Amino acid sequence: MMSTLMSEFKYIGSELELFAAVHNWKSYWSRRVRPFIRGDVLEVGAGIGANTPYLNPEGNRGWVCLEPDPLLVEELTLNLAKTNGWGYEVVRGTLQNLRERQFDTILYIDVLEHIENDRDELTDAASLLRAGGRLIVLAPAHQWLFTPFDAAIGHFRRYDGPMLRRISPAGLQLEKMSYLDSAGLLLSASNRLFLRQAMPTKVQLSFWDRRVIPVSQLLDKLLLGSVGKSIIGIWRRVQD
Repeated sequence: MMSTLMSEFKYIGSELELFAAVHNWKSYWSRRVRPFIRGDVLEVGAGIGANTPYLNPEGNRGWVCLEPDPLLVEELTLNLAKTNGWGYEVVRGTLQNLRERQFDTILYIDVLEHIENDRDELTDAASLLRAGGRLIVLAPAHQWLFTPFDAAIGHFRRYDGPMLRRISPAGLQLEKMSYLDSAGLLLSASNRLFLRQAMPTKVQLSFWDRRVIPVSQLLDKLLLGSVGKSIIGIWRRVQD
C-alpha cells in the first residue's frame, strides 16, 4: 500500500546514493538494532529506502516510511517496490501528518542530526509510541569530529551520550546506549585534522566499508561499545 501526504521540504544532502553501497556497515548496525524492533514501525526520514531492507529483511512488518522531500519520495517508492516487502506505506510529510497514528517502534537512522530542534522532534515522536514501544536513534558521534562534510550534508550537530540523555523525551526510559565503529573513529579523526574533505570518495568509502568495519566489529566487542564514530540510543515508553 502506498500513500502520499504533502509537506514542503527539500533535502539538501547529497550523500544518500554514495552511502547506499556501504553494505558491511549497514549490515553491522542493523544487526544491533533489529532485536529491538517490533510491531508497527515508523521509519522517519526514510530517504531513498537504502536502510529499510536491512531493518526489515523479511519484509513482513507493517512499516511506514516517512519522508518530507518529494523527489526522495519518488525514488523511495520505486526502490521499495523492488523489495520483497508487502507492508510498506510511503508517506510524504512529517510527524505532524501522523498525529492520529500509533506505533510500536519509531526509527531515526542518521536523521536526527539533520533536524534543528531535535528535542521537540523526539518529544513529538514519543507521543506516537504505544505503551512499551521503542524509539531508536542512530547518529554520528562526537561534536569534535564535525567537519565540512557534516556541514555540506545539512548536519546541525553530532552526538555523544550526555547530549542524547539531555534530549530524552518525558515518559521514556533510556534502555540502551552504545558507540559503534571504533576503528572508523580514527579515520574520521584523521579527516578532521588533516583532510577536511566536504565529501568522501567512493574509493575511501569502499576501503572503510570492506576493511575498517570488520575490524570495528571486533574492537567494539572488546571495548564494550564505549568508543566509536556513531552512537545508538534506544528508549522505551514506560508501560501505562
